[in-house]
Amino acid sequence: MKNKTSILIIEDETPIRQLLRFTLEPADFEVQEAENTELARLKIKKKLPDLILVDWMLPGESGIEFIKQLKSHAETHSIPIILLTARAEENNKLQGFEVGADDYITKPFSPRELIARIKSVLRRGVLLSPSGLLNSGELQLNTHAHEARINNELLNLSPLEYQLLLFFVKHPNKAFTRAQLLNHMSADNEDISDRSIDAHIRRLRKRLKPHHYDECIQTVRGTGYQFILRNRE
Repeated sequence: MKNKTSILIIEDETPIRQLLRFTLEPADFEVQEAENTELARLKIKKKLPDLILVDWMLPGESGIEFIKQLKSHAETHSIPIILLTARAEENNKLQGFEVGADDYITKPFSPRELIARIKSVLRRGVLLSPSGLLNSGELQLNTHAHEARINNELLNLSPLEYQLLLFFVKHPNKAFTRAQLLNHMSADNEDISDRSIDAHIRRLRKRLKPHHYDECIQTVRGTGYQFILRNRE
Protein backbone atom coordinates (compact mmCIF):
# COMPACT_ATOMS: atom_id res chain seq x y z
CA MET A 1 0.00 0.00 0.00
CA LYS A 2 1.43 3.40 -1.02
CA ASN A 3 2.04 5.82 1.84
CA LYS A 4 0.19 9.11 1.56
CA THR A 5 2.12 12.35 1.22
CA SER A 6 2.11 13.99 4.65
CA ILE A 7 1.50 17.70 5.10
CA LEU A 8 1.97 19.67 8.31
CA ILE A 9 -0.29 22.73 8.68
CA ILE A 10 1.02 25.45 11.02
CA GLU A 11 -1.79 27.95 11.48
CA ASP A 12 -3.12 29.59 14.65
CA GLU A 13 -6.66 30.19 13.36
CA THR A 14 -8.79 27.08 13.89
CA PRO A 15 -11.27 27.77 11.03
CA ILE A 16 -8.42 28.07 8.54
CA ARG A 17 -6.80 24.84 9.81
CA GLN A 18 -10.12 23.07 9.42
CA LEU A 19 -10.58 24.46 5.91
CA LEU A 20 -7.12 23.26 4.95
CA ARG A 21 -7.77 19.80 6.40
CA PHE A 22 -11.11 19.51 4.61
CA THR A 23 -9.35 20.53 1.37
CA LEU A 24 -6.31 18.26 1.65
CA GLU A 25 -7.69 14.99 3.03
CA PRO A 26 -10.09 14.38 0.10
CA ALA A 27 -7.09 14.97 -2.19
CA ASP A 28 -5.41 11.95 -0.54
CA PHE A 29 -2.96 13.82 1.67
CA GLU A 30 -2.18 12.86 5.25
CA VAL A 31 -2.68 15.96 7.41
CA GLN A 32 -1.14 17.05 10.71
CA GLU A 33 -1.92 20.32 12.49
CA ALA A 34 -0.09 22.69 14.83
CA GLU A 35 -1.31 26.06 16.09
CA ASN A 36 2.18 27.41 16.74
CA THR A 37 5.82 26.66 15.96
CA GLU A 38 6.46 25.07 19.35
CA LEU A 39 3.87 22.36 18.68
CA ALA A 40 5.11 22.10 15.09
CA ARG A 41 8.62 21.26 16.26
CA LEU A 42 7.29 18.44 18.42
CA LYS A 43 5.39 16.98 15.47
CA ILE A 44 8.39 17.33 13.15
CA LYS A 45 10.61 15.62 15.72
CA LYS A 46 8.16 12.72 15.87
CA LYS A 47 7.72 12.47 12.09
CA LEU A 48 9.19 14.55 9.28
CA PRO A 49 6.40 15.76 6.96
CA ASP A 50 6.74 15.68 3.19
CA LEU A 51 5.62 19.32 2.94
CA ILE A 52 4.82 22.17 5.34
CA LEU A 53 2.14 24.85 5.03
CA VAL A 54 3.03 27.66 7.44
CA ASP A 55 1.24 30.93 8.19
CA TRP A 56 3.36 34.09 8.23
CA MET A 57 1.71 35.63 11.31
CA LEU A 58 1.88 33.22 14.23
CA PRO A 59 1.86 33.80 18.01
CA GLY A 60 5.38 33.94 19.43
CA GLU A 61 7.66 33.00 16.56
CA SER A 62 6.63 34.09 13.06
CA GLY A 63 6.42 31.75 10.10
CA ILE A 64 9.39 33.56 8.52
CA GLU A 65 11.59 32.93 11.55
CA PHE A 66 10.45 29.32 11.69
CA ILE A 67 11.40 28.76 8.05
CA LYS A 68 14.86 30.18 8.77
CA GLN A 69 15.28 27.69 11.59
CA LEU A 70 14.16 24.74 9.45
CA LYS A 71 16.48 25.69 6.59
CA SER A 72 19.47 25.96 8.94
CA HIS A 73 19.29 22.31 10.04
CA ALA A 74 20.34 19.42 7.79
CA GLU A 75 17.46 17.19 8.91
CA THR A 76 14.75 19.68 7.87
CA HIS A 77 16.58 21.71 5.21
CA SER A 78 15.04 19.86 2.25
CA ILE A 79 11.40 19.84 3.39
CA PRO A 80 9.34 21.87 0.86
CA ILE A 81 7.55 24.82 2.46
CA ILE A 82 4.62 26.92 1.25
CA LEU A 83 4.07 30.21 3.06
CA LEU A 84 0.47 31.27 3.75
CA THR A 85 -0.20 34.97 4.27
CA ALA A 86 -2.60 37.84 3.76
CA ARG A 87 0.34 40.01 2.65
CA ALA A 88 0.33 40.38 -1.12
CA GLU A 89 3.07 43.00 -1.59
CA GLU A 90 6.05 42.00 -3.73
CA ASN A 91 8.55 42.77 -0.95
CA ASN A 92 6.76 40.34 1.35
CA LYS A 93 6.88 37.63 -1.29
CA LEU A 94 10.59 38.22 -1.85
CA GLN A 95 11.23 38.04 1.88
CA GLY A 96 9.51 34.65 2.00
CA PHE A 97 11.58 33.30 -0.88
CA GLU A 98 14.81 34.71 0.56
CA VAL A 99 14.44 32.72 3.79
CA GLY A 100 13.78 29.51 1.86
CA ALA A 101 10.06 29.21 1.17
CA ASP A 102 9.36 27.17 -1.98
CA ASP A 103 6.11 28.94 -2.79
CA TYR A 104 3.81 31.64 -1.51
CA ILE A 105 0.01 31.70 -1.48
CA THR A 106 -2.09 34.71 -0.55
CA LYS A 107 -5.24 34.48 1.54
CA PRO A 108 -8.00 34.03 0.59
CA PHE A 109 -7.23 31.22 -1.85
CA SER A 110 -9.32 28.60 -3.58
CA PRO A 111 -8.97 24.88 -2.75
CA ARG A 112 -8.08 24.15 -6.37
CA GLU A 113 -5.27 26.71 -6.33
CA LEU A 114 -3.89 25.29 -3.09
CA ILE A 115 -3.85 21.71 -4.39
CA ALA A 116 -2.27 22.83 -7.66
CA ARG A 117 0.50 24.72 -5.85
CA ILE A 118 1.22 21.81 -3.52
CA LYS A 119 1.49 19.38 -6.41
CA SER A 120 3.70 21.81 -8.31
CA VAL A 121 6.12 22.15 -5.39
CA LEU A 122 6.25 18.40 -4.86
CA ARG A 123 7.09 17.85 -8.55
CA ARG A 124 10.09 20.16 -8.45
CA GLY A 125 12.48 17.76 -6.86
CA VAL A 126 13.17 14.77 -4.71
CA LEU A 127 11.73 14.39 -1.24
CA LEU A 128 13.90 13.71 1.79
CA SER A 129 12.45 10.80 3.76
CA PRO A 130 12.49 10.73 7.58
CA SER A 131 15.39 8.26 7.37
CA GLY A 132 17.45 10.71 5.31
CA LEU A 133 17.01 9.01 1.94
CA LEU A 134 16.82 10.79 -1.41
CA ASN A 135 15.65 8.85 -4.47
CA SER A 136 16.00 9.55 -8.16
CA GLY A 137 14.86 6.49 -10.05
CA GLU A 138 17.03 3.61 -8.83
CA LEU A 139 19.63 6.03 -7.44
CA GLN A 140 19.41 6.45 -3.68
CA LEU A 141 21.47 8.73 -1.45
CA ASN A 142 21.65 8.22 2.29
CA THR A 143 22.33 11.66 3.76
CA HIS A 144 22.94 10.20 7.22
CA ALA A 145 25.53 7.61 6.14
CA HIS A 146 26.87 9.75 3.23
CA GLU A 147 26.43 6.85 0.82
CA ALA A 148 25.03 6.49 -2.68
CA ARG A 149 23.57 3.31 -4.18
CA ILE A 150 22.08 2.31 -7.51
CA ASN A 151 19.85 -0.77 -7.48
CA ASN A 152 21.11 -1.20 -3.91
CA GLU A 153 24.73 -1.45 -5.13
CA LEU A 154 27.06 0.83 -3.16
CA LEU A 155 28.95 3.35 -5.29
CA ASN A 156 32.62 3.91 -4.52
CA LEU A 157 32.53 7.70 -4.38
CA SER A 158 35.05 10.08 -2.88
CA PRO A 159 33.64 12.56 -0.33
CA LEU A 160 33.77 15.29 -2.97
CA GLU A 161 32.04 13.15 -5.60
CA TYR A 162 29.30 12.31 -3.08
CA GLN A 163 28.80 16.01 -2.22
CA LEU A 164 28.61 16.91 -5.89
CA LEU A 165 26.08 14.16 -6.62
CA LEU A 166 24.02 15.14 -3.56
CA PHE A 167 23.90 18.75 -4.73
CA PHE A 168 22.76 17.69 -8.19
CA VAL A 169 20.04 15.38 -6.85
CA LYS A 170 18.77 18.08 -4.50
CA HIS A 171 18.64 20.61 -7.34
CA PRO A 172 17.45 18.65 -10.40
CA ASN A 173 16.59 19.93 -13.86
CA LYS A 174 18.41 23.22 -13.31
CA ALA A 175 21.63 24.35 -14.96
CA PHE A 176 24.52 25.51 -12.76
CA THR A 177 27.67 27.30 -13.80
CA ARG A 178 31.08 25.99 -12.77
CA ALA A 179 31.39 28.96 -10.42
CA GLN A 180 28.10 28.07 -8.71
CA LEU A 181 29.22 24.47 -8.27
CA LEU A 182 32.57 25.70 -6.97
CA ASN A 183 30.88 27.98 -4.43
CA HIS A 184 28.84 25.03 -3.18
CA MET A 185 31.88 22.80 -2.79
CA SER A 186 34.52 25.28 -1.63
CA ALA A 187 33.39 25.49 2.01
CA ASP A 188 34.80 22.03 2.74
CA ASN A 189 37.21 21.74 -0.18
CA GLU A 190 39.35 24.87 -0.40
CA ASP A 191 41.74 23.27 -2.89
CA ILE A 192 39.09 22.97 -5.61
CA SER A 193 39.42 25.39 -8.50
CA ASP A 194 37.02 26.44 -11.23
CA ARG A 195 39.13 24.52 -13.75
CA SER A 196 38.98 21.32 -11.71
CA ILE A 197 35.15 21.11 -11.69
CA ASP A 198 35.18 19.49 -15.15
CA ALA A 199 37.60 16.82 -13.93
CA HIS A 200 35.42 16.03 -10.91
CA ILE A 201 32.35 15.81 -13.15
CA ARG A 202 34.19 13.38 -15.46
CA ARG A 203 35.14 11.16 -12.53
CA LEU A 204 31.61 11.21 -11.16
CA ARG A 205 30.19 10.28 -14.56
CA LYS A 206 32.67 7.39 -14.73
CA ARG A 207 31.35 6.07 -11.39
CA LEU A 208 27.77 6.31 -12.66
CA LYS A 209 28.36 4.96 -16.18
CA PRO A 210 28.06 1.21 -15.38
CA HIS A 211 24.50 1.93 -14.25
CA HIS A 212 23.76 4.33 -17.15
CA TYR A 213 23.31 7.22 -14.75
CA ASP A 214 26.15 9.21 -16.28
CA GLU A 215 23.57 10.41 -18.80
CA CYS A 216 21.70 12.22 -16.01
CA ILE A 217 24.55 14.73 -15.67
CA GLN A 218 24.28 16.79 -18.82
CA THR A 219 26.57 19.50 -20.12
CA VAL A 220 24.76 22.75 -20.85
CA ARG A 221 26.65 24.62 -23.52
CA GLY A 222 27.59 28.12 -22.45
CA THR A 223 26.50 27.52 -18.86
CA GLY A 224 27.78 24.42 -17.08
CA TYR A 225 25.95 21.29 -15.96
CA GLN A 226 22.53 20.05 -14.95
CA PHE A 227 21.17 16.84 -13.41
CA ILE A 228 18.05 15.37 -15.04
CA LEU A 229 15.74 13.87 -12.44
CA ARG A 230 14.56 10.29 -12.91
CA ASN A 231 11.39 8.92 -11.36
CA ARG A 232 10.99 5.41 -10.04
CA GLU A 233 9.23 3.10 -12.45
